[in-house]
Amino acid sequence: MSTATKSETQGGTENNGTQAEWTTVQRVILPGERGLETLPLYMDSGVVTSSTDLTDAMSGFGRPSAAPGDETITSRSVHADDIESKTSASVRAGERISFGTYFNAFAASYWRRWTTVQEIRLSVRTSGRGTVSVYKSNARGSLQHVETTRVMGQAETLFTLPLLPFGDGGWYWFDVTAGAEDIQFLGAEWQTQAPRRQHGTLTVEITTLNKTAYCLNNLRILGEHPEALANVKEVIVVDQGTEKLAEAEGFAEVSAALGDKLRIINQANLGGSGGFARGMYEAVENGSDYVMLLDDDVVIEPESITRLGIFADYCKKPTLVGGHMFDLHDRNVLHTFGEIVNPWVIGPDEPNPNQQMRHNFARRNLRDTPWMHRRVDVDYNGWWMCLIPTSVIREIGLSLPVFIKWDDTEYGVRAKAAGYSTVSLPGSAVWHVSWIDKDDLVGWQAYFHTRNRFIYALLHSPYDLGGGLIENSLKLDLKHNISMQYYTVLGRIEAMRDLLRGPDQLHAILPTKLPAIRAMAKEHSEAQFKPSPDDFPVVKTRKVPRRGKGVSVPSYVSLVPWLAKTIVRQVGVPLSDASRRNPEALVPHEDNRWWRMSQLDSALVSNAEGSAASWYMRDPKLVRKLLIDSVRIYGDVLRRWPSLKKQYRAALPQITSMEAWRKTFEAHSDLGDK
Repeated sequence: MSTATKSETQGGTENNGTQAEWTTVQRVILPGERGLETLPLYMDSGVVTSSTDLTDAMSGFGRPSAAPGDETITSRSVHADDIESKTSASVRAGERISFGTYFNAFAASYWRRWTTVQEIRLSVRTSGRGTVSVYKSNARGSLQHVETTRVMGQAETLFTLPLLPFGDGGWYWFDVTAGAEDIQFLGAEWQTQAPRRQHGTLTVEITTLNKTAYCLNNLRILGEHPEALANVKEVIVVDQGTEKLAEAEGFAEVSAALGDKLRIINQANLGGSGGFARGMYEAVENGSDYVMLLDDDVVIEPESITRLGIFADYCKKPTLVGGHMFDLHDRNVLHTFGEIVNPWVIGPDEPNPNQQMRHNFARRNLRDTPWMHRRVDVDYNGWWMCLIPTSVIREIGLSLPVFIKWDDTEYGVRAKAAGYSTVSLPGSAVWHVSWIDKDDLVGWQAYFHTRNRFIYALLHSPYDLGGGLIENSLKLDLKHNISMQYYTVLGRIEAMRDLLRGPDQLHAILPTKLPAIRAMAKEHSEAQFKPSPDDFPVVKTRKVPRRGKGVSVPSYVSLVPWLAKTIVRQVGVPLSDASRRNPEALVPHEDNRWWRMSQLDSALVSNAEGSAASWYMRDPKLVRKLLIDSVRIYGDVLRRWPSLKKQYRAALPQITSMEAWRKTFEAHSDLGDK
């Protein structure tokens, strides 16, 4: 028996014979029938294929996965038809299943760092003859066998495991190996005896805009998993759309399943920040200890609600706890493991430098991904799924009134400045349409990205003049301008004008700014979409590629002269009549890059979703005007930066207060709306 653990089978008492109170903090789960394609996130395999390895495994020395070049152990897909329930599965004779997976391994370093828990107990229930083996890793991703116990008949195997070695990273997990016959895995829990700071209650809030199918699906999932709602006071849907959720087919069914826990609030479209602020407001008003904010276009793993709430209860002090985001269109792909804000350029979606973006668990499991074993600390968690203590809301206020974009980032950093950390907790997640299937840096959303990014910098940048933000924004304006994305540039310039108007008008323009920005699109062909390229004039290529090669990105050495030549052409060479009559190229969204588009005069370009296309057309006169306007407006922002910083920082407590948001809600909804 390992000195690091205490284990026993077919019993529930400690070695001293006294009964202890153990609380489950994470149970092992498996996907339902609608999620079998995500099986690699729940259950993995390390299959023994020879008698020698079978003997090793039965004695506790089998490895959890194949070593490179080792032909005696092979990787094999787990069998989806062996899953028997949300918590149980069968293991075929001579095979091994591993729970060293995203949803079922225990993220020991996160519990070690943020909670009062000092040791954890693993309880595994089985039926049949085989072994249960426990493993751990360190921050480097090195794997270590901890202990193996033989099991037979109906057995509960207990392992008590310390968290002390996990200061910088590392996980615990376990494997179940069958002997000569099948063995049944009946369930497992990770448990603790540590004192719980509180038994918190929760309000779950979803903000939606005309995405009734997504909302109904998530409400249905919650109704089918009442265990996830055990500590939930209310499930609130803030409906800001014209296609009302309460009028949708199927709503009566989900409403009946959720009963009096479900509440629908109808209000004007105040954006994501307006919807999420409403959820914060209602959670404070109804006395919940936490509010969990959810996007509408997600698919929930309901166990995540329980896990986030329990983790928050055990945190040493009030802590924001968020779930990760998997790609809804490629469900085993994790978009990011944690995000920070680059303080110099204030870049969007900045990954923690110790991680890799878009990890595919179907290709490489947790055990074979060393970087994922180092704990990732974050500045914030996206509001696709984020739990916030209401005590924090009472102290630092609600969301910024910024409609969409940067509200979650700013709130996480604001909380951090007040002494409240954010944890992106592994094993808790939703599936969401990833950013690669969207293009929210162009079009009407560019206004909000730009303005709110600058508001964030005025509030939180450690640099006197915002670091490299203004330089970076000028470069972005130039790229959009020479790419024929004039509507985007106009929106970005309008964002700076509103920034200069100060923070006092942010609440007032919440319901009006989006219609105003969208109205500008009517004047720009690149913002007018049609379903098919056939809806436009036929493409006629007029430029022969040099030496048969297409346009390539300029090198650092050639960039300056290339850019100077490109700008001269953009502002000085008139557009030909032929380019006005017919586009000269059909450009897929993936090829819509500034260095390619700047060499064209007229092109059809598909959108990110692949559902439509628009006609980009060069306009030298507009290019000249936008270049001048861009330089002027950023010059104004730079000159006024010190006074703007004082103005926005002084206004922050008021514009994010319960009182300010109450007035906005009263003006645009019924606070008593049920």
